[in-house]
Parts: sequence; structure tokens; C-alpha cells
Amino acid sequence: MTSSPTLLPDNILPATGGRKLFAGARIRRIRAARGLTQTRMASDLGVSVSYLNLIERDQRPLSASFLLKLAGSYDLDLKSLTGNDGADLADELVRVFTDPRLTGIDVPRTELRELAARSPGIAQALIRLHASTPSAATAPRTGPLESVVAMIEAAGNHFPALDAASEALADELRMSGPDLNAAVVERLRARHAITVRAMPVDVLPDALRRLDLHARQLQLSESLDAASRGFAAAIQLVLIELKTVIAETIAGAGITDPLAARAATIALAKYAAGAVLMPYARFLAACEATGYDVELLQARFGRGLEQVAHRLSTLARPGARGIPFFFLRTDRASTISKSFAPGPSPIPIIGGCALWSLHAAFDRPGEVRRQLVELEDGHRFLTLSRTVKGTAAPWGAPRAEFAIGIGCDVRHAAALAWSAGLELNGPATPIGPGCTACHRAACRQRSLPPAAAHLAFDERQRGLTPFRFTED
Repeated sequence: MTSSPTLLPDNILPATGGRKLFAGARIRRIRAARGLTQTRMASDLGVSVSYLNLIERDQRPLSASFLLKLAGSYDLDLKSLTGNDGADLADELVRVFTDPRLTGIDVPRTELRELAARSPGIAQALIRLHASTPSAATAPRTGPLESVVAMIEAAGNHFPALDAASEALADELRMSGPDLNAAVVERLRARHAITVRAMPVDVLPDALRRLDLHARQLQLSESLDAASRGFAAAIQLVLIELKTVIAETIAGAGITDPLAARAATIALAKYAAGAVLMPYARFLAACEATGYDVELLQARFGRGLEQVAHRLSTLARPGARGIPFFFLRTDRASTISKSFAPGPSPIPIIGGCALWSLHAAFDRPGEVRRQLVELEDGHRFLTLSRTVKGTAAPWGAPRAEFAIGIGCDVRHAAALAWSAGLELNGPATPIGPGCTACHRAACRQRSLPPAAAHLAFDERQRGLTPFRFTED
């Protein structure tokens, strides 16, 4: 649970060390993200439009009272308002210059930091242009899947109206009995005349879930385990009963392309199914009671690890927030197929890091791995990793296998059951977003040099890695 902010004297700025805090670009981003005019935001905060305009142009510093009003009006974390915005921009610029198309253009990190600090507008323009420019190695971010990703990121992976509607539906289902899986199946039958039937793999060879409206059947592949069958049935139920809320959420996200809207419908139906089977208040209470013990949560709610992991990343209800977890799913080739967090992912991933146990989980299938990791910027996270198997397959057929990774900032780790016996201030494994974006010179696991580094070669010696480089 979040607590209300501490009241501070007007002349004392939190987390600024007494210095004046200018954050015009950050205030503009907050306003733009909520679709507010200066007039509307000024009214919300009880200040004049001219005063807000001066703040956004960095001609007035932020006072403590203004910060508190801003945090209270828009449910923001004070740390997000007083952090080092220039450092964040510099980190983004570093990622831009790891683009393979810029190989050979050596820009020292000191220059990128200076650009971010002195010309944040130019830095933001470069970042936006890079994000909107198709890469030869990646598909342009304009398709239906990219629209869904943008919708989820803009919402911080939490959809309040859909979550509330799902929780209300779960309360109705519980009147039928404690088994929500059975209650979902019964509601489909009684209210919508749809029976749920498990089908042999040879009858349903190319599908896991299919609604046959002619036969009034929801057909589920026998290759799904019990938790997945319950989840599939819940998806069908919310597609019917929460159709309006889903459509309103998509419209509110500005998605108009028909194909993107259908992709978003599927994504939100999965979100709602998880919210029905793991209702927000009950799930958060169970998390806090068990110390976020993922295996106990699986047992209590009858869900799979992937379903629980995804639900953990959605606990961002104002006034009732859970620990902010990020969630990743990868395969053996380090391809990230799912990535969720209540905000931007705290661990930037450009390529896999072999030092992170997430990518070594395949060595010991089914074993939960705990790891304290540290990024290059000093941020530390406690993570759990484990493999999950896909659906059952006929003998001899390949079976999909993935690794799930969840984690949170180390400052939250003491509340976790799985931090027991771990020295949170002790040694941590240094990891990075991938060799081409990582600047740890002494990493023995390094396979490639950083993309924007100055390379040096000396035939008379060989260091810990084949690459010698400088950044300045």
C-alpha cells in the first residue's frame, strides 16, 4: 500500500539536496500523457496558467508545495518528480547510439550526458525520431502488435475500469462456489448457452481454443492443463460480458485500426481473465500475507506461474498498490516474447545477458532461481527465474519451452518471502542490457564491444576480453 506524502515546508525540496529543481520537460510530459491543457492542469493544481507556463519553460523552480499538489492530484511518486531527468535522457541517448546503423560514429558518453543536460529538447527529439524510424533489423513500430504494446505502456499495465469490472464479475461468480474455474464454466452454460468441452488433439490439431457458435460450444484442446483451461474459459466469458468495457478501453487508447483493435481486444481479454480469476483485492491481500510467495499464490488461486507472474505486474491501483514487479518471458535464443511492468521496464533489454539467471534457467528446467543483480548505473533488483513449458504435444513433436523472470527494485525486496537469508546490501551479479549497450570493460562474458565505444587494439597483449575500448 502507498502512504500519503509527507508534508514539507514550502522552501524544502525533497531529494534535491537543497538545490533548486527545474523540471519543465518532465511537467510537460506528465501533462501531455494525460491529455491536459495548461489551463486544465493549472486549475487542478490551484496555480495560475502563467506560473505553470514559467515552470514548463524552466524559468521557475518547483517548490515543495507545488510538488505535493502535483503528486496528490495525479497519483505520482515524488521520486519520479525529483529524480535526475538528464541522467534518464542520457541513458536513452546511449541506447539510441547502440543502433547498428550508427556503427562507426563514435560519440563519447560524456557528450551525450552534456547534450541531455544542456539541450533536453534536442535529446528528446533524437530519441523520438529513432523510435519512429524503422530499423533494417526490426519491423517498424506501426503494426497491430506495436499498437497494443503502446496501449499497455501508456496505461502502466493497469486498466482501472477493466480491473474493477473483472473484480465485480468475480464477486458474482463466487456466489456459485469457491472454485472460480467451475463457476466460469457454469456461467457460460447457464447465462450464454455455451458448453465447454475438451477436444482430442487430433480433432483440434491447430487450435487451443475455438468457439463454435453453431454447436454453442467452447472447444478447448486437451493439451491445455487445468489452469490453462480455466483461463481460456475465462477469456471467452469476459469477451462476452465485459465487451463494452474492453471496447471503451481500446477507444480511450486511440486505437482505430480494425486489425489493431482486434489484437488489443485479445490482449485486454487476457488481462481481464487474469483479473477475474485473481481478483485485485483478494490477490493483493494474499500477496501481502504470503510475502509474494509465487508458489503459494499459484496453489491458492489454482493458476500457472506465468499467469501469476503477469498478475503481479498489474498491481498499480491508486491507493492500493502492490510491489511494482516487472515480468519477462524469453526463449533459449533470448528472444523476449512478453514484457510487462507498471511503467517503463526498469531493466532495459536490447540483447540477452548471459550473467542473468533468466537466460540460464533452461539448464535446470523447473528449478526456481533467485538472484540479486545490479545494472551498470547501480540500480539493484531481486529476481526470480524459472522455466515454463508450453502445451502438451504428441510424442516426438517439439514442445515449446520458455523462461519466466520477475523482479523488483531491491528497496522493496525485504517484504518478499524469497529474500529470506539474502544479504540485500551484499554482492550482486553485474548484468547489462546486452553487450552492444553495456560498457562494463572487465566483463569476462563480453562477446561484442559497445556499439558507440572507441576501440583500441594491441597485438602485444590480450585483456580479459578481446575488446579494449574507451568511452570518452
